[in-house]
Amino acid sequence: MPAPIDLVPKAREQPVTDSKPLVLVDGSSYLYRAFHALPPLSNSRGEPTGAVLGVANMLRRLMSDYQPEHMVVVFDAKGRTFRDDLYEQYKANRPPMPDELVAQVDPLHELVRAMGIPLLVVPGVEADDVIGTLARQARRRGMDVVISTGDKDLAQLVEPGVTLVNTMTGTTLDEAGVKERFGVPPSLIVDYLTLVGDTSDNVPGVDKVGPKTAVKWLEAHGDLDAIMAHADGIKGKVGENLRASLDSLPLSRELVTVRCDLDLDLTPAGLNLQPPESETLRGLLERFEFRHWLKELEGNQPSGQAQLEQAATEGAPVEYETLLEQEQLDRWLERLQTAELFAFDTETTSLDYMQARVVGVSFSVRPGEAAYLPLAHDYADAPRQMPLEETLARLKPLLEDDSRPKLGHHLKYDRNVLLNHGIELRGITHDTMLSSYVLNSTASRHDMDTLADRHLGIRTTHYEEVAGKGAKQIPFSQVRLDEAAPYAAEDADVTLRLHEYLWGRLQGETGQRRIYEELEIPLVPVLSRMERAGVRVDADLLFTQSHELSDRMGEIEREAHEVAGGSFNLGSPKQIQEILFERQKLPVVRKTPKGQPSTAEDVLEQLAADYPLPRLILEHRGLSKLKSTYTDKLPGRIDPDTGRVHTSYHQAVTSTGRLSSSEPNLQNIPVRTPEGRRIRQAFVAPPGRVLMAADYSQIELRIMAHLSGDKGLVEAFNQGMDIHQATAAEVWSLGLDQVTGEQRRAAKAINFGLIYGMSAFGLARQLGIERGAAQEYVDRYFARYPGVKAYMDDTRDRAREQGYVETAFGRRLYLPEIKARNAQVRNQAERLAINAPMQGTAADIIKRAMLAVDAWIQSSGQPLTMIMQVHDELVFEVDEGAVDTVREALDRLMCQAAELEVPLVVDVGVGTNWDDAH
Repeated sequence: MPAPIDLVPKAREQPVTDSKPLVLVDGSSYLYRAFHALPPLSNSRGEPTGAVLGVANMLRRLMSDYQPEHMVVVFDAKGRTFRDDLYEQYKANRPPMPDELVAQVDPLHELVRAMGIPLLVVPGVEADDVIGTLARQARRRGMDVVISTGDKDLAQLVEPGVTLVNTMTGTTLDEAGVKERFGVPPSLIVDYLTLVGDTSDNVPGVDKVGPKTAVKWLEAHGDLDAIMAHADGIKGKVGENLRASLDSLPLSRELVTVRCDLDLDLTPAGLNLQPPESETLRGLLERFEFRHWLKELEGNQPSGQAQLEQAATEGAPVEYETLLEQEQLDRWLERLQTAELFAFDTETTSLDYMQARVVGVSFSVRPGEAAYLPLAHDYADAPRQMPLEETLARLKPLLEDDSRPKLGHHLKYDRNVLLNHGIELRGITHDTMLSSYVLNSTASRHDMDTLADRHLGIRTTHYEEVAGKGAKQIPFSQVRLDEAAPYAAEDADVTLRLHEYLWGRLQGETGQRRIYEELEIPLVPVLSRMERAGVRVDADLLFTQSHELSDRMGEIEREAHEVAGGSFNLGSPKQIQEILFERQKLPVVRKTPKGQPSTAEDVLEQLAADYPLPRLILEHRGLSKLKSTYTDKLPGRIDPDTGRVHTSYHQAVTSTGRLSSSEPNLQNIPVRTPEGRRIRQAFVAPPGRVLMAADYSQIELRIMAHLSGDKGLVEAFNQGMDIHQATAAEVWSLGLDQVTGEQRRAAKAINFGLIYGMSAFGLARQLGIERGAAQEYVDRYFARYPGVKAYMDDTRDRAREQGYVETAFGRRLYLPEIKARNAQVRNQAERLAINAPMQGTAADIIKRAMLAVDAWIQSSGQPLTMIMQVHDELVFEVDEGAVDTVREALDRLMCQAAELEVPLVVDVGVGTNWDDAH
């Protein structure tokens, strides 16, 4: 083997006891990725510098994160390798290295050396082989290894003590991570790559075999040799392709296998980091015009992590910059374009995302450092700012670049506002509101101020402190820059700091991280599209309904006064209390903390079963709420530009993962009352379109069957039986055809009641029967469905033991009151423990369905728009001519959103309004 280039002196083999890892950097991987991901940056002499800066920033990040003592950057050598000798067509499809990149290779090598980092270029092999050999040597000597790369081939090197980190995406892969990402463990990565092939390296695989097929075969047969041995048994076209590839697979396997047995003239212990060559480094930074780094070097400024730690413990000053000059913006754009991740925030004119306009934007790329770019502050003596639309146009390529990862807090709002300026924010990779929510959905709040105080010990500047309160609050455009800039820059800075803390916690929680990365983050643009699409409402019909509700409320009021023997205010709890409990002497069901008889809704519901006045009060309350919340307010919520109503969907409110909505709240329009259905009739389709509602049928009962594994429930659903009829037949030992309507109604109450933790007492009240009879129904139910009883008992025990329950997809739901001394509080937590996994799993399923349907809409170009999500239902606007195609696709995609022990069933309805479609 030819002698290596740039090798450090060989060190003696000695056991290593130091806990710091050996960091092996795939320089070639990052060189190409930085070049293609970044804009063509250059210095004033026209020398290209983008790839140099991108790789250098990645190296600095690695050194900051891992504080290694042993580290090396490995680059591919020029010329042929042993793989070219094996296969002449190896990498034959790759274009030659662009001249702009060739020009940056030697300067990058110089910079790496000047930073004090060992650098290796070994002829005849690839960087992967050098990294593989060093990793194996290091593990034999007891050293942990971190391999920094973006190359999937190196996943085959992962083992205990060896992890991969991709600093450009922030992902880390250990053995479990490899299995999660590729579907196979590291030991089968070579077999996996052999089957799927590699078009970039021109490695032949099996035609038409992709990752899913490769994983399926490896799971079924064990390894590549077994697959080849059983090739005759694999049917279909893909089996023919496998048999046609049998002669080439051994070669492919050799090409994708990383060599770990090179005879290198060095050992891991010799790869010592050295102090930077200060004068050489300074000269290179001046040549490349990396001004910020040069300023840091000359000023001996502390690193971002040191600033963060110092700021948290000593209140150290931070470095915030107000960007008023083009040169300042140019410098920050350079930083943003080369950053692995940057925090981003907008300051706007309004909380109404459809009407809001940008006042300014803030950025942060390192803790303690941030900038505010003011664009529309217009108070009397405001300084000159760069023009709003022209500057946003300069930012647009960066903000719309999906390959540039972005971080924010509640980025859905920022995305919506930027769309008002014709910018579609892409590359949403992290959101601290969502990472906090996924880590603990039952925490009180997930706003940035609360999280900063809770996790960082930082008391942030609140909006009211710069803009005022109440009637005296001024628009942000009127806030003086000396106050606005630090406030806005702090938002970006604190968001970045929060991300480092929360992301660190998430990385250790596989299930929660999957929920965050695969559900919540991808859902942000989907919800944004839904919000901006809005829904059309018939204002005239709502106006008519308001009058009808007023008339009916007047009738109820007169009837209630007659029953009460005098007039009183039906909206006054104090007067209701006096009428019910002092004048009419109704039994006191529950008292308030102050010792007064309660008039809460559940109390009135209990009394309404026996007394007419509580029933009338409840009916009046319900109609009043519908009128004030919907028929009166919805017309005022119609956007003047779109003529539609635009709600806000919230991902970080409910404890179970369900979405909620506000302004208006679409979740609480009743579907079972005539008045609620009338309101739904005001949600209408525009001309040429219809509304289509796709609703999961009995999804929580199906999830109960799945989670409990109860044979009776599973069999009933798998046979397509009427589950309430089947339950009635089981509980009363009847044939299906013998079940009466009353028995089915009782069975339905039992089915849904038990999911929500209803007691025999609650069931008795709902069915209007004696408590003993209700208890007998419950006992019969559990005798017929023992798996349900076992699941409930096991779930309660597990919740008490670990303090949380989980959904089928790994969403964690904490129950801090499961061990409360107060029996009432503890019992409520136990009921939540049973119900939360079902509600949470249902929430996960409909979110998965939304992602699948949205992806189909975006890729197919079908004429439909997803406009609402309410509980287990999705609502769409569809062109009249596409109804059949869309109906079939929705049924298929939503039923495939999860694989349960029982089938998912979707009811799809169509109509000119929401009520007709339901």
